[in-house]
Amino acid sequence: MRRIRPRTFGFQVEVLLVVLAGLLASCGSSAPPPPSASQGLVQDRLVPNVPLVNMNGQVTSLAAFRGKDVVMAPFLTLCQDECPLVAGAFLIMEQDVRAAGLGKRIVFLTVSVDPWRDTPARLRAYAKEFGANWPMLTGSLPTLKRFWSFFGVYFQKVPEEPPPNLDWWTGQPLTMDVDHTDGFILLDAQGHERFIDANAPNLHGKLRADLKKLLNAEGLKNLSNPKGITWTLQDALAALSWLVGRNIPSP
Repeated sequence: MRRIRPRTFGFQVEVLLVVLAGLLASCGSSAPPPPSASQGLVQDRLVPNVPLVNMNGQVTSLAAFRGKDVVMAPFLTLCQDECPLVAGAFLIMEQDVRAAGLGKRIVFLTVSVDPWRDTPARLRAYAKEFGANWPMLTGSLPTLKRFWSFFGVYFQKVPEEPPPNLDWWTGQPLTMDVDHTDGFILLDAQGHERFIDANAPNLHGKLRADLKKLLNAEGLKNLSNPKGITWTLQDALAALSWLVGRNIPSP
């Protein structure tokens, strides 16, 4: 490449300013990129203020978390397939968020897709039994249908497949299950939905022993050999990094 020698001091300054502008642009380009379209849907829309119930039986809503970025997932405490994997992922991601110094800025939470059984008392028992230290919310069937329909999340009561697993809380055989959409959702501090990944988690076969005990045969298969498009801890943390504008190291 032919070198051009500046002839005047003014020209040298001009060249220096151009170089500095390039450096600043390159620094800006280091911001975490948005998730790919193949992973999920990036959007920006205000979430409606639907009343929910917290673990103490008090009425609340997502508006209570304004000012914080939110990682949210559909969940049921008696899930035997994907939800224990989500719980395992959230426990690890929380540690990574705290290590990045973002523990006060980001909140994890789950909202039930089982209005038939997920009472506040059961949510409290689950949190105590499995160390789920994030807010867990529930509500009536009409309320949860209204809440989840905004996000396109489906849930449906179905019969328990034989042989039935035991309820981890009561020790009684389960008589029903719930089919539901998988994945996680990111909300910004203004209460806008920014990203949804409606796929199952992939923990590469690694799950805490107490959560693994909740899995049925299909759940164990999905833990060891998940099928189709999935999200990993690295995928979720990369999407969260984009939301907060700061890289969160993955495990």
